[in-house]
Amino acid sequence: MSGTPKVQVGETEHKQVAPQRPLSETELRDFKNVIHNLMQDALTVWADAWAELDSRLPSGGKDPVESHQRLEPSCGWSEYFEKMWILRHYLDFTKKLSQQ
Repeated sequence: MSGTPKVQVGETEHKQVAPQRPLSETELRDFKNVIHNLMQDALTVWADAWAELDSRLPSGGKDPVESHQRLEPSCGWSEYFEKMWILRHYLDFTKKLSQQ
């Protein structure tokens, strides 16, 4: 058989699919773009989550515990924890992609 060799894939000991040939420049560029977009989304979620608490911190660097201020995100704890859950998934997915 002539032509482009077929890509062989197999499972590693960690049950991840691993390519058996190096990535082409196009595939590498596409991979980098996917990673870039995932990380940008993760950073956006992180910035949003940080802003929820940062806006509630006492001014002047005071400790919220010492100032007897209840530290609670403006969106409420349920939505805040949902943002943290989404952030974890972005980071976990990016980690898995980068290990393939």
